[in-house]
Amino acid sequence: MHVAYIHQHFSTRKGATGTRSYELSQCLLEAGHRVSMICGLYEASRGVLEASERVSRSDVDGIDVYCIAEKYSNSMGFARRVLSFLRFMKDAQRVAVGIDADVVFATSTPLTVGIPGMKAARKRGVPFVFEVRDLWPDVPIAIGVLRNPLLIWYTRRLERRIYKAAERIVALSPGMKDGIVRTGYPADRVHMIPNSCDLDLFRPSDEPLTDKRFGSPDEFRLVFTGAHGLANGLDAVVDAAVELKRRGVTGVRFVFIGQGKLRDHLMQRSRDEGVDDITTWAPFISKEELAQVLPRFDVGMMILKNLPDFYYGTSPNKFFDYIASGLPVLNNYPGWVADMIGEYGCGIAVAPDDPGAFVDAVLKLRDDPAARAEMGRNARRLAEERFDRKRLGAEFVKVLERAAKR
Repeated sequence: MHVAYIHQHFSTRKGATGTRSYELSQCLLEAGHRVSMICGLYEASRGVLEASERVSRSDVDGIDVYCIAEKYSNSMGFARRVLSFLRFMKDAQRVAVGIDADVVFATSTPLTVGIPGMKAARKRGVPFVFEVRDLWPDVPIAIGVLRNPLLIWYTRRLERRIYKAAERIVALSPGMKDGIVRTGYPADRVHMIPNSCDLDLFRPSDEPLTDKRFGSPDEFRLVFTGAHGLANGLDAVVDAAVELKRRGVTGVRFVFIGQGKLRDHLMQRSRDEGVDDITTWAPFISKEELAQVLPRFDVGMMILKNLPDFYYGTSPNKFFDYIASGLPVLNNYPGWVADMIGEYGCGIAVAPDDPGAFVDAVLKLRDDPAARAEMGRNARRLAEERFDRKRLGAEFVKVLERAAKR
């Protein structure tokens, strides 16, 4: 089976973002299939892929990669992002039509990748499979990015059009599956395959973190990794830092690793609020480097803006990296992730928008090393029992195999 795989934000472990498409491509290759990846130039993958022409072709660990020279960054404004999506869409369709594929697979976000996917599949007379990583347009509407009634009408119409064209759909969380089914798409053709844990890459470690970029080994350090955007709600952590300072607590540090549209605002606010001495803002680091430092932190922070659409409608890469690393997780919103934390006893879930409760949880984790260690072991157990990449990757391969045999 030859898979034409469309993912605008594709990266490998040498990049500083999620590697789901890379890992699943490796699962396809191991099963004896071929993969042609169509991608763009994502900021967090700088240095991983190069595009000397509008479309450059290269081999990346056995994946035949067609890299379109269309840049994208999390710091872009809405209009610039839309322009990037549309330009990529146009070129991706042209490339995909020219690939002798048995199935076309497109993964969002953005939703617009579904257009070249379904059109190329139709022109080649092969099945189209779509993957939903975020419910569009629900999420942009919820965070206030998409407000124009005409655009909302168009994107909802596009969402249903893409779903209707798909032979099968892959959803990354229970809420995403429910959202897809609510549009009228048959539930038996939606496969819930969440993000997963690279157990070979992320492993628990008792070694101290001595890297000065992330504070002192004598401090109790909580880490957040990933985008610093509107959806991430990181002002909640700054609020907690302010409350921590108000209580006169010392020896605790909040570490943020990543980039995003609100990073400058958050850094400025930490200075204005007088908590810049207990917050650290580090740029993106590669997945490979992250796997070396992440297990040496004390706690991983799962933070999102308090929006009901996020409660069961997200599948955050960082959570799976945390639990694979054996880190207890401090979570600030209800839903799917909070439910798993409670079921496995692998961290603490607090109510959203409550700095006092957040700080109470921080101090509880700091002051009980034995309980923290038990939470870490439970986190790794959750990773191994339910989110092993190899097992979930095999499920993904079967979905595409079944679609190709329609």
